[in-house]
Amino acid sequence: MKKIAVLMGSDSDLPVVKAAFQVLREYGVPYEAHVMSAHRSPEAVRDFALAARERGFGAIIAAAGKAAHLAGAVAANTTLPVIGIPVKSSTLDGLDALLATVQMPSGMPVATVAIDGAANAALLAVQMLALSDAALAEKLDATRREMKAKIAEKDARLQKELENL
Repeated sequence: MKKIAVLMGSDSDLPVVKAAFQVLREYGVPYEAHVMSAHRSPEAVRDFALAARERGFGAIIAAAGKAAHLAGAVAANTTLPVIGIPVKSSTLDGLDALLATVQMPSGMPVATVAIDGAANAALLAVQMLALSDAALAEKLDATRREMKAKIAEKDARLQKELENL
C-alpha cells in the first residue's frame, strides 16, 4: 500500500493535523509527518516533493496557515495529488490560508479542504489510495454505511420525540 505524506508548515499546526493522523490510523494507511516551510526551508520542501513518488507516497497532505504556500510549493515539484489544509491563525481566522491554498495557478492543482479540515484531508487521501485498493475501498464503504445508519437512528429518535410533544 502506498503511504501518505503529511507536511506541516510549522509545529504549531500539529493540534489541527492530529485529526488526519487519527483517520489514517483508522484505515490502516501508513504515513510520515514532517515540519517543512515553503518559506524557511524551501529546499527541503522541493527535495521531499521531488522524491515522494520514489519513496512510495501516493498523495501528500500539506497544512499551513497565514500565507499558506506549502501546498503550492509541493505541487510545483510533484505530480502526486496534493491536498491542502488551510490552518486557522490568529490574524484572519484562516481566511488568508484558505485563499492562499485554493488559488493555485493553472497546471498546479491542489485539492483544498475546509479551514482546519485535517480529517477530511486524510479521508480524501484514503479515497485516492482506494482507487487501486479494493480492501481500502470496502472500509470506506463500510464507514459510509455506518454513517447512514447513525443518521437513520437519530431521525427515528427525533420522530418519537416529536410524537410526544
